[in-house]
Amino acid sequence: MGQGFFGYNPPKFVTDAAKEALDKVECNQYSPTKGRPRLKKAIADAYSPFFGRKLNPDTEVTITTGANEGMLSAFMAFLEPGDEVIVFEPFFDQYISNIEMPGGKLIYVPIHPPASGASKTQSAAEWTVSLEELKSRISDKTRMIVLNSPHNPIGKVFSERELRAIGELCVQHNILILSDEVYDRLYYTPFTRIGTLSKELADLTLTVGSGGKNFYATGWRVGWLIGPEHLIKHVSAAHTRICYSSVSPLQEATAIGFERADEMGFWEESKREMKGKMDRFNQVWAELGLPYSDPEGGYFVLVNMAKVRLPPDYKFPAHVAERPRDFKLAWFLIMEIGVAAIPPTEFFTPENAHIVEDYMRFAVCKNDDVLETAKVRLRELKKYLQE
Repeated sequence: MGQGFFGYNPPKFVTDAAKEALDKVECNQYSPTKGRPRLKKAIADAYSPFFGRKLNPDTEVTITTGANEGMLSAFMAFLEPGDEVIVFEPFFDQYISNIEMPGGKLIYVPIHPPASGASKTQSAAEWTVSLEELKSRISDKTRMIVLNSPHNPIGKVFSERELRAIGELCVQHNILILSDEVYDRLYYTPFTRIGTLSKELADLTLTVGSGGKNFYATGWRVGWLIGPEHLIKHVSAAHTRICYSSVSPLQEATAIGFERADEMGFWEESKREMKGKMDRFNQVWAELGLPYSDPEGGYFVLVNMAKVRLPPDYKFPAHVAERPRDFKLAWFLIMEIGVAAIPPTEFFTPENAHIVEDYMRFAVCKNDDVLETAKVRLRELKKYLQE
């Protein structure tokens, strides 16, 4: 229940495509550095309806070795030493090193939980960004801002209103937007892509996607960026120097996945199945009286465990005892309950870690029997609860 890898295989039509690709000579050799033409076309065809126009697969799409390498390529392409990048907390931890490698300076803006998050379950939409706080972090050195929607670990889907407000600031200050949308096929509320809201925002936005997240294949490391030619060409150039090209047979299989997903009804089935897993797993929190942030997208859920009383004489290892309370909760859950979860202070700076020290992140992208076993074990928390 900790790391966000899937507990089951990709759909058969995708794994069959991967097996068949291995028998093709051209799929066992280098792919073009910008990606296999078939995959770029498949992505352009799949995403053109969202952008309201025909995307050019040769100039507006580039393939990368996973979404993470794609983001590194973007930072390498556009950051000079001293350039500032605004990142919302909690953040995907890879953002940090990726921004620091080319000399970027991180500027943090927290996403605030609902004030009553410790007492009642609420939508993940109730986690909010203060626009005034964001404005105060913008300077003449601000080069980029990183967005993540649906959000890991909160499960928040930024609303169109929120995205327009953030986007207006980016247009006003000519700030590039890296929109991490790797969970873009798993949303349970209306989902808006910031790069589709206006021509001005499209010109500033690089949209990041992930075949691993889309098709339950996180080990395949197939990602992509979509954006205007004047941005994509620099990302492609950086990618060429970082790893030259990406895995050929898995690019081919991902292309076929996109080509067949609609006819197979895969996107709706995927969304329906994940929402079902989320709802069934979260029943245990209602039983225990532990509030959680009801996710609007993705496959993570944040649970508030302020009511869990850790035994005062419990012996934690030194490397755990010196960390915030959520690390102690994580250790206790593993050792005494038999369920792994991620302490979310790891996604915050030390200054803001207090915001989530009572929360834990659980991943529900697991087989149903694993989720049911976890629920049985989590019920053992009853004896540690206090009102």
